[in-house]
Amino acid sequence: MASELCKTISVARLEKHKNLFLNYRNLHHFPLELLKDEGLQYLERLYMKRNSLTTLPENLAQKLPNLVELYLHSNNIVVVPEAIGSLVKLQCLDLSDNALEIVCPEIGRLRALRHLRLANNQLQFLPPVPHRGPKPAAVRAAPPLPAAQPQRALHGWKPSCISATRCGAPVQVSEVKLLSFSSGQLTVFLPAEVKAIGTERDCILPLQELAMRSLHRACHRFLKDLNFLSPISLPRSLLELLQCPLGHCHRCSEPMFTIVYPKLFPLRETPMAGLHQGTTTVSFVAYCCSTRCLQTFDLLS
Repeated sequence: MASELCKTISVARLEKHKNLFLNYRNLHHFPLELLKDEGLQYLERLYMKRNSLTTLPENLAQKLPNLVELYLHSNNIVVVPEAIGSLVKLQCLDLSDNALEIVCPEIGRLRALRHLRLANNQLQFLPPVPHRGPKPAAVRAAPPLPAAQPQRALHGWKPSCISATRCGAPVQVSEVKLLSFSSGQLTVFLPAEVKAIGTERDCILPLQELAMRSLHRACHRFLKDLNFLSPISLPRSLLELLQCPLGHCHRCSEPMFTIVYPKLFPLRETPMAGLHQGTTTVSFVAYCCSTRCLQTFDLLS
């Protein structure tokens, strides 16, 4: 597994990838390969959901200076280092479902940050930093938060949305039925966030997916943020989904919200099989956004 991880990161560095998917890797420490030499200077989106990370490296901004989106959902992160404030291009930070008890004030230095997700942590309050700017567009922190509610702003930062629902209280997680798809004799279960699976025959996207993609494209291309959208104009669940998509297409980086088109690549059929002496049953699952991307995406191209 370590060799496979190093190979994945090495390929991303060599080919100057903008997206890197390290979800479900059972990582207990931030991969040193990401911090090696100059790091990954071209990387814009890093996905590290559902691992076992407990902290982040102090030199994260130095090695990944162009990060725009950082997804750390469902880890065991207790402390976010002060150096997080040096990720000057960061727009979306997902720290939901971790073990955070406090949030460092240095996050307030992230002037480009529009979406901060803190749901399902152990937060009692946000740091009481003096207000230095206009009132932020929207700050959501649903009960049960104590009387010390989140402050209006951190160092004058104006976020589009802070999501901090159910902080400060244990969360009862019910069993979730995972979707799956089959390829040959192999059945693959997809992450719980995936709500629908597309195939090569599904040329027409569901109406909700089309609407979400169109709205997301309009917001980020013309309005640059989601301030004009309120929970009244869009259901809260869809508003949160719009702010942090399910993922991005491996082929074209198109955001996906309700449906993915998975494609399975058994590693034993690729040059990477040598990492496991050709005996591995490990496979790589790529997520595409449409039948076209599904048909044209090649792991080795």
